[in-house]
Amino acid sequence: MKAKVHSGLSQHKMDVNQAKQEHLLALKVMRLTKPTLFTNMPVTCEDRDLPGDLFGRLMREDPSTIKGAETLMLGEMLTLPQNFGNIFLGETFSSYISVHNDSNQVVKDILVKADLQTSSQRLNLSASNSAVAELKPECCIDDVIHHEVKEIGTHILVCAVSYTTQSGDKLYFRKFFKFQVLKPLDVKTKFYNAESDLSSVTDEVFLEAQIQNITTSPMFMEKVSLEPSMMYNVTELNTVASGKECSESTFGKMLYLQPMDTRQYLYCLKPKPEFAEKAGVIKGVTVIGKLDIVWKTNLGERGRLQTSQLQRMAPGYGDVRLSLEFIPDTVNLEEPFDITCKITNCSERTMDLLLEMCNTRSVHWCGVSGRQLGKLSPSGSLAIPLKLLSSVQGLQSISGLRLTDTFLKRTYEYDDIAQVCVVCPYLSPES
Repeated sequence: MKAKVHSGLSQHKMDVNQAKQEHLLALKVMRLTKPTLFTNMPVTCEDRDLPGDLFGRLMREDPSTIKGAETLMLGEMLTLPQNFGNIFLGETFSSYISVHNDSNQVVKDILVKADLQTSSQRLNLSASNSAVAELKPECCIDDVIHHEVKEIGTHILVCAVSYTTQSGDKLYFRKFFKFQVLKPLDVKTKFYNAESDLSSVTDEVFLEAQIQNITTSPMFMEKVSLEPSMMYNVTELNTVASGKECSESTFGKMLYLQPMDTRQYLYCLKPKPEFAEKAGVIKGVTVIGKLDIVWKTNLGERGRLQTSQLQRMAPGYGDVRLSLEFIPDTVNLEEPFDITCKITNCSERTMDLLLEMCNTRSVHWCGVSGRQLGKLSPSGSLAIPLKLLSSVQGLQSISGLRLTDTFLKRTYEYDDIAQVCVVCPYLSPES
C-alpha cells in the first residue's frame, strides 16, 4: 500500500514566541505513517445461554469483521493511527508540515524552515529555503519532509515560521516536537579463523552474525548480506541445496522474524588471489567488512541498517606455528600410534630448530628427544612424523612438545595440541 495517512505529532511541544501576541498564521505538524489493521474484541457465548445467538449475529453483521472468521481479532478494515507510534533506527521519518493563514489579511514573505536536532548534529529538512511571496486568507503552504534516521536517542523537530504583515511588521515563531528513536535489532558477531599453513595462505575467516528482533512486531527480513573489505571474497552459507541448481534458505520458507526471536547467519571469507600470496599482509588484516540488513514491517514500511566495519582479532601464531596434519580419531590403550605435525616459520628470519618431547601423566612419546630439525627459512614449513602412546583411557590431550631456536636460544612450548579418544580393545562396550 503506497498511500499514507496523517497522524498527529503529539510528543513534547513548546511554542517560542517572544512577543506573546496572536499570530496570523497557524502551524500544524503531523507524522506520516501507514494505517493499521482494525482489531475487534469478539464476544461469544453458547446458544443455551441467556443471550442465545445475539452476540454471534452482531459479529456477523459487523462490517469490520472478516466474513467466516468473525471470532478472530484481526479485522479487514484499516484504521488511522491514534498516537505518534515508534520510530526505529534505520527507518525513514516522514512528516507533513502545514502553515495556514487564519486571518482576514494577506501575509507576505512567508518562510518555513524545518530542522532536525539530534545529539550530534542539526539537519535542515526543508524542501525549499526560498520565501513565498504572499499567502491569502484561508490558504496554506504545505511541505512534506523525509529523513532516514541514523542515530539512536532523542530527536527534536524544530519548525520555524517567519512572515511580514500588511503593516510591514516582521513576525517569527517556532515550535518544537520531541521524539525518541529506538533500536530495532540487536546484532552480535563472532569470528572463527580457519587453520591452514602459511606457505599457501588459504586462511579462511568465518563470520557468525546473530540478529535479534527487539521490537514488538514481526519483521520480514528482506536481505542480510556481508559487504567484505577489499582483500576478501565472501560466500554466504545460509542456503542448502534442494535440487539441481536450486537452493532453499536454512530458515525455511518463512522469512518473518518474530519479536525477540534470533537468527544466526554464517559467512565464509577467503583472501583474494592477489592478496593471498602476501602472507604477512593477510596475517595482519583485521578489518573484514560490514553487514547490510534490510527489513520490512507490517504494511511494508522499509528499514535498513549497516553496521560499522567489523574487526577480528588477528591470529597470533608467534614466530613458530605448529599444526597437526594427521591424527587418528580413536586409538587403543597402551598401543603406539602415529601423528604428523607441521612446523611453519612465521618469522622473517631463518631458524635452526631443535625438537624435544616431554612425557605427561597420560601421554608418552616414542623416539629420540632433542633431535636437530635443521634450518627453516622464513614462511617455510616442515612435516614431522611422530609416534606416541597413551596409558589412560578416555579423551586425552596431546601435549609436551618443545621447539628451540638454537640461533637465538629461544624456546617455544606447545600444550593441548589436539585430543584423541583412547579405548581399551579388551573391553566390550557393555562393560
